This record gives sequence, structure tokens and C-alpha cells, in this order.
Amino acid sequence: MTLAKTFKIALFSLLGLSAVHGPAAAQADAPLLAKVPPGTVLTIGDPVTQKALEVSGLDKELSFEVKWANISGGPQTSEAFRAHALDVGSVAEIPSIFANWNNLPVRNIAYRERRDPIANPIYRFGIAPGAAVKTLADFRGKRIAFSPGQAQGTLVLRALHAAGLKSSDVTLVELPSTGDVYPKALASKQVDIAPLGGVYIRRYISQYGSDGATLVEHGLRDDPSHLYAPQWVLDDPAKAAALSEYVGLWARATEWVNRNPDLWIKEYYVGQQGLSQEDGEFLVKLTGEQIVPADWSEVKKRHQETINLLADELGYQSFDVETIFDNRFEKLGAAALAKSQ
Repeated sequence: MTLAKTFKIALFSLLGLSAVHGPAAAQADAPLLAKVPPGTVLTIGDPVTQKALEVSGLDKELSFEVKWANISGGPQTSEAFRAHALDVGSVAEIPSIFANWNNLPVRNIAYRERRDPIANPIYRFGIAPGAAVKTLADFRGKRIAFSPGQAQGTLVLRALHAAGLKSSDVTLVELPSTGDVYPKALASKQVDIAPLGGVYIRRYISQYGSDGATLVEHGLRDDPSHLYAPQWVLDDPAKAAALSEYVGLWARATEWVNRNPDLWIKEYYVGQQGLSQEDGEFLVKLTGEQIVPADWSEVKKRHQETINLLADELGYQSFDVETIFDNRFEKLGAAALAKSQ
């Protein structure tokens, strides 16, 4: 079975779709309202920002009602969009691409990145004990954990591309990138290579380093973070106005986290996530400083490259990146930060 066919089967399973269509062509280009109309309600799936707004006190500045949904990640968020159960979600760069490939019209409305994305990547490649892998070029002939439709899977394809390799040069082993599935797959030598994120980077070496487990840096940008919303939400003037306000508070919450790492560790990583102080400190250092640029030119360029790569590898038709960005929101996050200084 080809990679493209395998991927589409997995994607249909995640989204419950029956056909693939071209990307959405509509765009809301009406000016955003200056104030949020009374009675406006947004259902938001952004648990991290929810906590940051609460701890910082910025939630008191919300002028509209928010119904918080404990939803994160592309598959969950897209499913909630399709059910009209969610107005906006927080994801990486991949979900908006595949949503539009599968007749779910969405647009990115906010973007943040890491100040030093190479020094502070989201993922590092875990290497199984005994696997002779020190660089991306060594991926040839290896078994690599692959999660179709998620950021980790796309990183694998980008790493292969950077090394001058194709998916046919390796064995892609489909595994869900949830919990500790990848560290266990590496430790049991089910796979030779797997992208690890968060505390699993630290824990993998701590638990299996004495057995020969190692890490490989990929040297690629993997840091895009977006808010995205369905087109029908953006076409609603009241909800679009509320989203514009939320984007500003989202940016300010990002900066608050930058400036208050100790309190963030205490309240979020330890208090809410149940992690240890050491894990929290590791994650703060791993993330580094996050910034909200006022210009989307570079992120769109990189996004287009990702669209083209995935289309080529997985058998989809490429499309113009402008299809999945709502430019009305481009400067709102940075403007809110500047105003709050």
C-alpha cells in the first residue's frame, strides 16, 4: 500500500469523512467590528491559554461570554468544528492544511513562534538503543514512527526531505503519537527512530540512556502555533469581533507566561498538569521565549512549503496558502502587546 493511500485511510478514520474535496475558497473580508456586540458567546478549545488568562487575571478583560472546551490537537478540534461544537482552537501548522483538503473550511487567525526555534525545538528525534543514527542522513533504511496527519508525522517527512531521502528510503511504522507510545516503541526496538516532545524527551534519556538511548537534533523549524476557526464562525460579524479580542488577550497571555516562568511552573505544569517541579523547569527551558510577530510573510512562506511537500508525498493537490489565513487578524496580536507595554 502506498504512503499516500495509507495516509488518506488514516485521515478519513480520524475525521469521519467520505470524500476529499478541494480547499475552501471563501474568505471573510468584511471589516472587523470595533466592539463585540452584547450577547456574543464563543466556545474556545485552548486549555493552555485558558489557564494563562486565569492565573494572570487577564480573563477579567473578556467582554463576551466564553464557554471553555477541554479540546486540543488537530483531530479533536476538527471533529468539534464539524459538529459546530467549537468556534476556535489552538493547534500547530498541520490541522488547517488537512481540514481544507477535506472540505472543512478553516482559517488561521493568530500565529506565534519561538524566539530561537533551532535552539528550542518542540521535538527531538529519539534513537533506539543500538541504532546507529547520529544525523538525519543516517535515517536511510531505518524504521521510523509515523503519525499521519499530525505535526510529528510531517516533521518526519521534512527531516527526510532535508536529508535528501524519500519515504521509500525508510520504513514508516504507523503509530499514534499519544502519551508514551513512542518512547516505549523505541525502548522495545519496535522502531529505530521516533519524534519525541515535551517531558518525554527528558524521560526517555533518563529511563533508557544507560541502555544506549540517544537523541538527534533535526535543525528544522517545528515551532508554529496557531489559533484557527471555521469559516462560518469568521463570517459571523459578532463572533469575528470576539475572536479579534481573544487574539489580543492570547498574545498578552503568551507574553505573561514568558515573564512569569516560576509561577507558570507552579500553577500550570505542577498544579494543573500534575508534573514534577523538575519536569516543569525542563519544559520552560525547552520552550524558551515565544513571540507574536506582526507580519505573517515568513510563516506563510514556510506554510506553503509544507503544503507543497505534503501534497507531493501524500498525493494531494497543492493550494495557495492564502486560502487558510484570515489577514484581518494579522497584526492584532502584536498590536495588543504593544498597547499593553
